[in-house]
Amino acid sequence: MSEEEARQSGGSSQAGAVTVSDVQELMRRKEEIETQIKANYDVLESQKGIGMNEPLVDCEGYPRSDVDLYQVRTARHNIICLQNDHKAVMKQVEEALHQLHARDKEKQARDMAEAHKEAMNRKLDQSESQGPPQAFAKVNSISPGSPASTAGLQVDDEIVEFGSVNTQNFQSLHNIGSVVQHSEGKPLNVTVIRSGEKHQLRLVPTRWAGKGLLGCNIIPLQR
Repeated sequence: MSEEEARQSGGSSQAGAVTVSDVQELMRRKEEIETQIKANYDVLESQKGIGMNEPLVDCEGYPRSDVDLYQVRTARHNIICLQNDHKAVMKQVEEALHQLHARDKEKQARDMAEAHKEAMNRKLDQSESQGPPQAFAKVNSISPGSPASTAGLQVDDEIVEFGSVNTQNFQSLHNIGSVVQHSEGKPLNVTVIRSGEKHQLRLVPTRWAGKGLLGCNIIPLQR
């Protein structure tokens, strides 16, 4: 089998997506070529142990009579051709393994992307099924110049999060009062619904000219 034939036969298996069977077939051909190379070296060995480079003429320049010159020349020629075939097949094996490895990496990346997408869709579905966050309290009044006014709170803002207090753990206004007392001088994340839109505010409970640390009146909502 010539190098050109090896390339053509290898190309047919690599025209489409390389499979494990393609690699196994290439390995079978490689082993077959190696067997043929060994058989031809055995021929050279049987001819007085002559190798690939020993001269085929005697010291006087005449053809050697102690070896079968035709067999030696044929074996040498076959070995050269087979070594070229072996080199071509090994290159095809390397390329096929590379393609298999690359395809496995692509499949792994696709699987991870699909898993991430599925997880995000589940999270979105859960979020949609739960609906928008429910407010648990409402700003009833705000004193001008107060910490609440400075933070941007407005009358009728509906509170869905006040520091660590949210819809799930809110029980009474005492929860908000406790957070305020333990957060004097520290910023609190406050989330409110205003005219149907969510707003994130930072409120710092601070002593000021008026009463309390906020300067606003908050009332619970019926749930």
